[in-house]
Amino acid sequence: MVLDGHRSKVEFAITPVAKRLINVDPNKISWIGLILAFISGLLLYFSGTKDAWHWMLIAGAAVVIVSGYFDALDGKVAKLAGKASKKGDYVDHVFDRYADMFMIGGVAISAWCNPYIGMVALVGVLLTSYMGTQAQAVGAPRLYAGLLGRADRVVLTTLFPIIQFTALWLGHGYIDVFGYITLSWLEIMMLWFAVIGNLTAVQRVIVTWKNMSKEE
Repeated sequence: MVLDGHRSKVEFAITPVAKRLINVDPNKISWIGLILAFISGLLLYFSGTKDAWHWMLIAGAAVVIVSGYFDALDGKVAKLAGKASKKGDYVDHVFDRYADMFMIGGVAISAWCNPYIGMVALVGVLLTSYMGTQAQAVGAPRLYAGLLGRADRVVLTTLFPIIQFTALWLGHGYIDVFGYITLSWLEIMMLWFAVIGNLTAVQRVIVTWKNMSKEE
């Protein structure tokens, strides 16, 4: 998935709202998105503690997508209001990393996921983001594209809790892999983040290296 390259296709859902909020401080919108990300992490974590709380999977998924919406909204408001700045961009990226850790970390330490898989998934997510911004830090073009961008993570962290809830309701909440390993659907998502996240980080390293070589 490379949804970061198709952000322009959701402008129709962001621009009208941004115009209505043009007098609102973009940083306040960023804070709302971050707080929602924290709440989504809590919901996803607690959804695995009791059978009666599995409904939190749906609630967590809903909050994830709303948090992602606010994350896209703050930048649009800043641009329309002429308030875009390096400080605002920096704050946005800091908040994005914390939001990733809240949402994905909530699954990583939950009963849905093996902690080792969760740890490697978090490493993959952090390295993906770091390699994208590090490219800009060394003078190469900033990277958003790759196999697993932030938009992809938000979409997957919205879809898989819904899939997990539906699978539980149908009696197939866990999958036997070759009869030896049992995985939850959320664990499959985390495996994807672990593998594809780290591959995306490597991909960005290679692209940055090539871009730097062209400038020599």
